[in-house]
Amino acid sequence: MKFLADMGISLRTVAWLRDAGYDTVHLRDEGFQRLPDKEILVKACAEERVVLTVDLDFAQLLAASGEVLPSVIIFRLGNENYDLINERLTEVLSQCQDDLDAGAIISVRNRTFRVRRLPI
Repeated sequence: MKFLADMGISLRTVAWLRDAGYDTVHLRDEGFQRLPDKEILVKACAEERVVLTVDLDFAQLLAASGEVLPSVIIFRLGNENYDLINERLTEVLSQCQDDLDAGAIISVRNRTFRVRRLPI
């Protein structure tokens, strides 16, 4: 599985994913700090990456597009500390591999997460 981390995702989370063997790119790595959300989705789809974000706009854009990819994991935590994101991401990845491969929006909260298969 490959990931594209949006600007709200810590570089420490990116390093943690890389250390775990995941092909992970942060927008900052490629100089795309100001890339519009629609173009981030295009990039992720072209590169077959799952978007990691704290930005709710991605769910709206995917729902309006009718597309089935890319998958997006949205962190809606009270605290976006990288340790908490890493902990919750571990759980999502262990339980939602098929959903992410097929195309889904996964909304992650402190104790729960919700999977919505695409298209919506």
